[in-house]
Amino acid sequence: MRPGSRFQGDENKVDCPFLNKFLMNKVSKIFGIDISKDTFDVMDSDGNHYQFSNNFKHFLKFLKLLDSDSHCVMEATGYYHYQLAYFLSEHNIRVSVENPLSIKRFIQMKLSKIKTDKSDAKMICLYGQQMDMKLWKGPSANQLECLQMLSALDIYTKQGTALQNKIQSHQVLSNPSKTVVNSLKRTLKSLQKEMVLIEEQLTDLVKSDHRQTLTKLQSIPGLGRKTAIMLLVVTDGFNRFENASQLCSYTGLTPVIRQSGTSVYAKPRISKIGHAKLRSLLFMCSLTACKHNKACREIFERITNKGKSKKLALMAVCNKLLKQAFAIAKSGLEYDATYRSVLKN
Repeated sequence: MRPGSRFQGDENKVDCPFLNKFLMNKVSKIFGIDISKDTFDVMDSDGNHYQFSNNFKHFLKFLKLLDSDSHCVMEATGYYHYQLAYFLSEHNIRVSVENPLSIKRFIQMKLSKIKTDKSDAKMICLYGQQMDMKLWKGPSANQLECLQMLSALDIYTKQGTALQNKIQSHQVLSNPSKTVVNSLKRTLKSLQKEMVLIEEQLTDLVKSDHRQTLTKLQSIPGLGRKTAIMLLVVTDGFNRFENASQLCSYTGLTPVIRQSGTSVYAKPRISKIGHAKLRSLLFMCSLTACKHNKACREIFERITNKGKSKKLALMAVCNKLLKQAFAIAKSGLEYDATYRSVLKN
């Protein structure tokens, strides 16, 4: 079995995925959980349905239904699933938090025509019985705080852009209101101060856990401090991924190919199913990396010399930057532009 699967550490495990799944399903009871802001619906593998309020008191009631062989499956729903997932993990209950898109496609595959909380819990339970899942490991306290800071910065950035646009639109009027313009400017200035404060605290938190890695990531030509911090936070210090390909897929930079017979031949494109903010930062980094990062420049020139678009070449540069960052974070070495040539000799 692959590391991190829900059967890892099971004494009945043998080197056969199908037999492992059969053995685990015999001893495990799957609980499918559809969770929302106020309530969560539960359907177990015996077909029993329960509904609880999404609070600590009802978490304890739900815990009474579980034992050491129980396995709870839920989908990631913003922040609503965090409290229950942490609570179950702290009480040594196996938990899997699955990608909502995977569960959505599974429900569509079953041609389900009913969409209710109860039916969703039932389908999540069925998903848990038929699919191989990894056990969930929640982010640490520092990482969770960093993620919230990144979310706040993203909101403030959008608000700041909206305020700047509003100020410009008022200033081009023939008779702009000084009261409104001054109010907008004060609000924008206050917002920018908050952003600076959060960015400083975010940097301090990241340095407390990953100071050396942050310094080494910034040695990559084209990779700025903001992007390096974002990478360290969303990847939990690159511990969430086993290889660089998984990281590229998470960022939404892997190619999607649609070809079938003679009638379907779409141009390859990136999936865009991933972390949009990180992908956007990497794209901006790729513009600088094409000039100052030797490996990235070679990739860019090789692709453009074949007559392909510059945008496609920049996406390849983004992939290269991610792979360089992953290699440096895992090896503990700083960027070395001559590494490949030395290796060849």
